[in-house]
Amino acid sequence: MKTSAGARTASTVIGEEFAGLLAAAQGGGEAAFSRLWRNANPALLRYLRVIAPGAEEDIAAETWLHVVRGLPAFRGDEQAWRAWLFTTARRRTIDLARHRSRRPEAPLDDVTAAQLPSGADSAEAAMENLGTAAAIALLAGLPRLQAEVIMLRVVAGLDTESVGRMLGKSPGAVRVAAHRGLRRLAQITADAGVTL
Repeated sequence: MKTSAGARTASTVIGEEFAGLLAAAQGGGEAAFSRLWRNANPALLRYLRVIAPGAEEDIAAETWLHVVRGLPAFRGDEQAWRAWLFTTARRRTIDLARHRSRRPEAPLDDVTAAQLPSGADSAEAAMENLGTAAAIALLAGLPRLQAEVIMLRVVAGLDTESVGRMLGKSPGAVRVAAHRGLRRLAQITADAGVTL
């Protein structure tokens, strides 16, 4: 979809500034890379909370490390950038699942409350994230394919073809999964008495 100067399409977030921002980041511009990170990281974390709950921060860090290493060779527009970023995160998620299956972890039941790390006011942080957490919890209750498709289409802003390539599915299968997932979410919220 063609738009006027400075406008954004449904598949872009940064818009026409993207090419210059990418070139600056590839040239070592910290401010440019920082803007790319600030733009994409919140959506990336939301996606990872659905497909890898509890490991999203670690996977995001691994993803960004991979992105930094591969940034000079990247070629493409904003849609390709987002597809590359989320594909990288998905691959890191698969790698982590393989690693964990080979080296299962045991919980530390002997740790006392005094030994646990403490942070800032967690109640305040929880209140700030309540809406996002509720939405992610709803999505996490969907079958994995439906949840992942919705996160990639809505949160990552990827088109059907990009999502299909990432997941090894046809565009039609992606559309069907998205439709079924959204229909199921609508039913869940209706059953719970939530009005949108």
